[in-house]
Amino acid sequence: MESHEKVRSELKGTTLRVYWAIMKRGTEGVGPREIMRELNLSSPSVAAYHLEKLKSMGLVDKDAAGGYVAVEGGKAEVFSDFVKVLGMMLPRYLFYSVFFTSMLITYVILYPLSPTPQTLASLIFGISGCIIMWCETIRAWRRRPF
Repeated sequence: MESHEKVRSELKGTTLRVYWAIMKRGTEGVGPREIMRELNLSSPSVAAYHLEKLKSMGLVDKDAAGGYVAVEGGKAEVFSDFVKVLGMMLPRYLFYSVFFTSMLITYVILYPLSPTPQTLASLIFGISGCIIMWCETIRAWRRRPF
């Protein structure tokens, strides 16, 4: 596999969209015509060019039927902030955001709110943790490469 810097510099635009389309399919091989139709490219040769570019980067390989599939463990660093769940790429921070928010809601439900320093400190820490995690989740989602 090429160096991470070269992959990061070349994996943009249409090549990135082609790679994402292949990753969505999982182990199902895909050909240039399917990629062309899915991404509304001008011709199969454009799709073939980007598929071969991904193959030269070591991110995809051809299966026995001649279709292109993503290489296991060859995920590009551009997707490192995302987790694939049920065919969707979700920001990794989403799980932390949901965890902190559910902990804060559970705290508010289980313990009566009273004007004590401990309650105030707990709420400040809980709310600030939720705000930070949700801001990071939204930021990751806005910067998504696909």
